Amino acid sequence: MQFQDLKLIAPILKALDAVGYTTPTPIQEQAIPIIFRKNDLLGCAQTGTGKTAAFAIPIIQMLSYSKVKTAKKNIRALVLTPTRELAIQIEENFNQYSKDLPIKNLVIFGGVGQQPQRDALKKGVDILIATPGRLLDLYGQGYIDFKHLEFFVLDEADRMLDMGFIHDVKKLIKIIPEKRQTLFFSATMPPEIQKLSSHILVDPIKVEVTPESSTAEKIQQEVYYVKKNDKKDLLIHILKEKNVGHALVFSKTKHGADRIVKDLEKKNIQAAAIHGNKSQSARQNALKNFKDRTLRVLVATDIAARGIDIDELAFVINYDLPNIPESYVHRIGRTGRAGKDGKAISFCDEEEYAFLLDIQKSIRMEIPLVEQHPYAMHISGVAPKKAGAKKSGKPASSSRNGQSSSITSGNRRRPSAPRSDSRNRSTSRRRDS
Repeated sequence: MQFQDLKLIAPILKALDAVGYTTPTPIQEQAIPIIFRKNDLLGCAQTGTGKTAAFAIPIIQMLSYSKVKTAKKNIRALVLTPTRELAIQIEENFNQYSKDLPIKNLVIFGGVGQQPQRDALKKGVDILIATPGRLLDLYGQGYIDFKHLEFFVLDEADRMLDMGFIHDVKKLIKIIPEKRQTLFFSATMPPEIQKLSSHILVDPIKVEVTPESSTAEKIQQEVYYVKKNDKKDLLIHILKEKNVGHALVFSKTKHGADRIVKDLEKKNIQAAAIHGNKSQSARQNALKNFKDRTLRVLVATDIAARGIDIDELAFVINYDLPNIPESYVHRIGRTGRAGKDGKAISFCDEEEYAFLLDIQKSIRMEIPLVEQHPYAMHISGVAPKKAGAKKSGKPASSSRNGQSSSITSGNRRRPSAPRSDSRNRSTSRRRDS
C-alpha cells in the first residue's frame, strides 16, 4: 500500500513526499481509514511505530475539509502528551504535514514563560499540542476555549500514569465537549489505563501493532556484567574501543546523568544531559546538538527521553538497567528504526540482576552476555579470569556493516546470576526523572 491509496489530499501527499514518506507503517495503514470514518480509536502502539502521523494526517485533512469558518481560528483539535520533548516533536510533525494548508498549529508546555503562549492563543489556533500542567493553567486563566473542539488525542497514556498526570487528564475530560472524536494511544495497557480508555472512548475500534517482544528482537542486544563502581570506566572503554560514534545513554536518576556527563568530559568526550531539572532551553539545545552530530553522547533519564526521535541512531547504552521492563523496550526502541541497524548495550551490576530477569521474561528472549571485557565481573559457574585480565583483556570483535564492532558468538553466554545474586536482588521500584 502507498499513501495515495489512503485517499489523502494532494497537499498532504506533497508534504509526505518532501519528508521522504512513501509507504505507510502498519498503524498508519490501519488507523487513518478508521479516523476518516469518525470512529473513536484505541491504539496500542509504542514510540517508533509512526503513530504521530497516524493521527496527525487524518486530523489535518478533516480540518482542512471542514466548512466551519469563523473570524478567528478556534481550537478544534487537542493533542495531550506527557513531556515537553514529545510535545515539540509532535508539533514539528504537524507543521511538516500541514505546511501547504491553512492550518495553524501551536505547542504549549511548562518550564518556559507563559506570555508568548498567551499571545499565540489570542491570535487563534486550529490544533493545540500541550502538556497537562500548562494546559490546565492557561485554561484556568481564561486563555483557552474548548467549545469548538472536534478531536481529542491522548498520547502516551501509560506514561501519563507513570508521571502522575492521570488526575490532570481526568480533570480535562470533564472540561472538553462530550461530543468529540477521541484517539487514545498507549504502549501498554495496565488496569488503570484500561479503565480510563473505557471511560473516555465511545465504541472504539482497537488497533494493535508491533508487540514489545518483536521490537526488541529486531535490535542487536548485549549485556555486560560489571561492578557498579566500574561502570564509568566500561562506558569510556566502549566509546573509545568499539567505534561508537554517537550514543544515547540512559541513567536512572538526574544526579547520575550529570555525573556521567562529568566523567565523560574529563576524558574529552563531548556529552550533555537532559532531565527534569534542566531548563527547557538547555534540553532543546542538547537534543539539537545531538541530532546535528555536534554532540557525541546524550545522557537522559527515562522521562526526559520520551519523544526523542533521532534518525539513524546506532547505539543505545543502558548505563543503569530500568526496574520496569517496558522502559527497557522503550529505551532500545530509539535505535534500529525504519529498517536501520541498531545496537543496545546494557550494564548490569549485582543489584540489577533481578531487573535483567524481569526484562528477559517480558521480551521473551535471553540477552547475549559479553564476557570478554576489561571490567568483567565473576559469574557463577564460570572460572574467574586470570590475573591481569582486567588490564589486557580485549573483546574479540567482528565488523558489522562498517559500524560498530560486536562480540562474536563464541564470547556470548546465556546470562547467569552474579555470585551474590541471592543476597542482592533488589525489587525496589524507584523512579527519578
